[in-house]
Amino acid sequence: MIKQIGVVLFSMLLLMGCNDSGVKRNTELEEKLHSSIMMVSDNSTSAHYIDTFTDFKWENAYLFQPYTSQADIEKQLGVEFKDPSNIGSRDDIYLLVFLNQGKVVQYAEIERLRTNFSLGDKESLEPSNDIIHIER
Repeated sequence: MIKQIGVVLFSMLLLMGCNDSGVKRNTELEEKLHSSIMMVSDNSTSAHYIDTFTDFKWENAYLFQPYTSQADIEKQLGVEFKDPSNIGSRDDIYLLVFLNQGKVVQYAEIERLRTNFSLGDKESLEPSNDIIHIER
């Protein structure tokens, strides 16, 4: 009986490990952005270079607004990505997703904190054109 329980537990752990997509939530980036947001005065706008907050390779970054559906995220990214933040039913965060070589490599959940974020007139960011606008 104990041997059977051990086999079942081992199998469950193995399956959970196989389901990991390897996409990392970048909490360090979230903290850096949070600090930047807190420095923006109320009723003002500022611009920040995302590449200064990253220490990994990325080619494109996409910013998703609250309530963005899973289908819209995948359509804009052009790749399959199971949104772990469940932003489709949330209004308290923005989702910033980074791609490298056609794959999602990292993401960050950015707290709104009475703040609006935008990429201006761009669809996505690139390391050479990586300004995100913050409005409080």
